[in-house]
Amino acid sequence: MSRKRNKRQPNAWDNPSVRRPRILLPLANREEAEVLLPFAEALAQAYNAQLVILHVVSVPEGHPLSEAAAEASRVRQALDEFLAERNLTGTQVHTVVRVAREVWEGIWETVHQENITLLILGWESDTLPTTALGNLADTRLASPPCDVVFIRPGTELRRSEDWQRVKHILLPVRGGPHATLALRVANALAEATNASITLLHVTEHAPRDAEERLFTDFGPALRTLDRLTRAVTAVGQVPEAILSEASGHQVIVMGAPSRRVDPEGWMGPILEAVSKGTNITLIVAKERPPEPRRVERWETAEHTLPSGAEAKQPQRHPITVVVDKWFAENTFHSREFADLERLLQLKEEQGLTISLGLPALNEEETVGNVITTIKSALMDQIPLLDEIVLIDSGSVDYTREIAADLGIPVYIHQEVLTQHGAFHGKGEALWKSLYILNGDIIAWIDTDIKNIHPRFVYGILGPLLRNPRIQYVKGFYRRPLRQGDKLVAGGGGRVTELTARPLINLFFPELSGLIQPLSGEYAGRREALEKLPFFTGYGVETGLLIDMLETYGLNAIAQVDLLERVHHNQPLPSLSKMAFAIIQVVIRRLEDRHKIRLMEEINKTMNLIRYEPNRYYLEAVEIREHERPPMITIPEYRAKRGLPPLEDNNTKANELLDPLPYSSGTRISSQ
Repeated sequence: MSRKRNKRQPNAWDNPSVRRPRILLPLANREEAEVLLPFAEALAQAYNAQLVILHVVSVPEGHPLSEAAAEASRVRQALDEFLAERNLTGTQVHTVVRVAREVWEGIWETVHQENITLLILGWESDTLPTTALGNLADTRLASPPCDVVFIRPGTELRRSEDWQRVKHILLPVRGGPHATLALRVANALAEATNASITLLHVTEHAPRDAEERLFTDFGPALRTLDRLTRAVTAVGQVPEAILSEASGHQVIVMGAPSRRVDPEGWMGPILEAVSKGTNITLIVAKERPPEPRRVERWETAEHTLPSGAEAKQPQRHPITVVVDKWFAENTFHSREFADLERLLQLKEEQGLTISLGLPALNEEETVGNVITTIKSALMDQIPLLDEIVLIDSGSVDYTREIAADLGIPVYIHQEVLTQHGAFHGKGEALWKSLYILNGDIIAWIDTDIKNIHPRFVYGILGPLLRNPRIQYVKGFYRRPLRQGDKLVAGGGGRVTELTARPLINLFFPELSGLIQPLSGEYAGRREALEKLPFFTGYGVETGLLIDMLETYGLNAIAQVDLLERVHHNQPLPSLSKMAFAIIQVVIRRLEDRHKIRLMEEINKTMNLIRYEPNRYYLEAVEIREHERPPMITIPEYRAKRGLPPLEDNNTKANELLDPLPYSSGTRISSQ
């Protein structure tokens, strides 16, 4: 072995300026989780890393990925129940359920999207006959984008508590490129199990200074081995020396082969001989290769690429595939979040506050039951909500009085931020509610729901509390249509199916997986909502969806099944006005996206056909969708939130829109 030290690239584990390390653990079933999770927890604790647990639902070719939506929901719920048994929450362990054609595809996609530092892969053995990846055959393991640790559980490791029987760890080192990671892994495991480490240095010949060179090459790393109790230098063949010394140890930790020696890219003769020669738990560490040299603009590909190498272009997926995959992975069910104690724990650990806004206009028939049901379940019994506020739009019945009698603060939106005027419409009420409400997460539900249930609120909050990437959640449900005294299943949502979804499919197909884009139950993070403009009328839901897509990307949006919703069905003339407003919003956003004027002036007046006995006539009604600027640009809001005043009142909203963590997408311009 040469005296020259191995050069290794800077490692995310050592650099405090790098974001918190993230460890990925793909799992196939509960048995694999029982064996591998304690090891992953030990590494996460040792390096203050966040643990990401992944399950990939594979969908065979010929079947749409969206078919896996129900299975993905079931797996998410099962994973959460398993973590709850171990008293682990989402702030400690982040779960991801990915839908893909094959498992490896889902793993590498997660590695890149979740910025994974270390990947842990279960290796099939007699103890663990079924793992997420079977025989670990994938050519990308030859040059992985992150560090990788392979673990083959031994015969004495069948349950999570068996890890506590680990008292002696054997660490063979020869100075290869993966030795440092092997040292780190061994030390973390020893700390977690209170075990000792035996360092084994094998040389084929016996140089006089073998032990001195060992500590010269690995001195800095060895000083971190708090559990190192003895160092052994053995002469001879490496596999035989390891197997000879393994007696009395419960775990062997070693580096992967330094050169690619087979199509799978990680096994080699030494490792194969050791794995076949012992039933002891075997852990193999493989560091990611150094980053390729950066190519300057003036350099051509032929000067920088090795012989035979080809430049890979980023793969572009058709919209239909992207939407299909989004539907499978970002469609949730409200039952996944029915454990309110767990949701409360997530909220408290993240230090979040949650507000519920109730927009209302003449809802005296239902508003009392809505408030009573939600307040009892989500404030009095489980304090998931920090406040419930009614935002009224000028009711002439007893809506406001009922809410006030139930102890709910009441605001009339026309009397809020009066210096900025007031428009009619639900969107105006929602925009002004951002000024009124105080929570980090804002939820809104309609007040005309006749079959109100707490799931209408906790369902849309769940994905936001579980997944920091998600910025905005829409509810969907079955909407029966009342015809006389009968309810016709699935008859509701006429504007959705006849106007909104066709327009979205035509012009914003990325959003075509939204089942009910116009639903009145949705929630979002304040830091995202305050940076978006709001349309003042019926078009508010459409505008928010498009703007959220353009600003933060499709994966920042989720939808949740809230089962069935029974409410007041509006007459056709009202639905016609709603559709007219939605079309205005879509045209406005098309103009913004393509930087063109599609129409000289969008007609804001709609002729409604009125019928009376013995006559019919046209009634011209103005339906104008005004657009409120992002709330973060309003001086009064900035003062209330403790933000510095804008230096220039003409500053565009884009200059204020700092990207959120985990967000991706194209920014939009604000009018």
